[in-house]
Amino acid sequence: MATNKNAQLRYQILDRCFSNFQKRYEIDDLLNEVNEHLLDIFGTTVSIRQIREDIKYMRDRMSYKAPIVAYNYDGKKCYYRYSNPNFHIYNNELSVTDINKLQSVIDMLARFRGTATNVWLEEVISNLEYRFGLKSNAEHLVSFEQNEQLKGVEHLADIIDATINHQTLDIVYQTFKWKEIAMTIHPYYIKQYNGRWFLYGLNDELNRISNLALDRILNYENSEKPFKKNESYDFSTYFDDVMGATIPNDDVKKETIGLRFSANRFPYVISKPIHKSQKLVDDINCVVEIQVRPTRELDQQLFSFIPDVVV
Repeated sequence: MATNKNAQLRYQILDRCFSNFQKRYEIDDLLNEVNEHLLDIFGTTVSIRQIREDIKYMRDRMSYKAPIVAYNYDGKKCYYRYSNPNFHIYNNELSVTDINKLQSVIDMLARFRGTATNVWLEEVISNLEYRFGLKSNAEHLVSFEQNEQLKGVEHLADIIDATINHQTLDIVYQTFKWKEIAMTIHPYYIKQYNGRWFLYGLNDELNRISNLALDRILNYENSEKPFKKNESYDFSTYFDDVMGATIPNDDVKKETIGLRFSANRFPYVISKPIHKSQKLVDDINCVVEIQVRPTRELDQQLFSFIPDVVV
């Protein structure tokens, strides 16, 4: 029997079924499980005869010798399972629970499939599906907010690659005043906020971190200048004292801001804090406080609560 990609995927799926001691797989269940994945990934299916041949092959092959046992139950029925619960052909470090969690991740990622702006996800999802014998949820049961008209997202894959691979970029950028600026950026970090993507990197011309909205990048290309490694900024804490994507100048200091909300709005603010520093001050008078450096994004957030907030 040829060991092609189709066969390897079948063995992976069967291996996972036989090692799942939380479910009883009869021969029809095995067939359905295999065909569901084959149809989604390769567009083909196999017969029960093929499944039986696969079981024989997995039992007999010298490198497998899979301890597959047919257990009788409920009279005439039987299910297939490894006699040794610790046996795995592919020695996956992922348990059935881990596989289920990975399935959920793939389901969420697959929500972005099929759009030109997210082509970069296709290979990632396909590799995960093939590697672990999984498939995405075609029903799209999870939804994410997307702005289909947002410009610049087509740059995302290349800019992610440049950031990961430490590739300096020459960028032509358009400011809010419609002025075009050429700059050299050493990309360090990418962040999404309020439906927009932002690139943070060392600006050679300014010798400091610049924040570039992808929808305002007009053009970019790989630079000949060597990449300057990030040795000064910890982006895991970089945004701790701001709201949004803008980092203010150093002279803008962190402030404690008290907010009194209306009784109707207060429960929503408690259930969904407006910033990670939010603390409850007075639940009777509906008062919370946050500690942030003022930015335009903060102003916009507070204005959105009017007339239900007093600062």
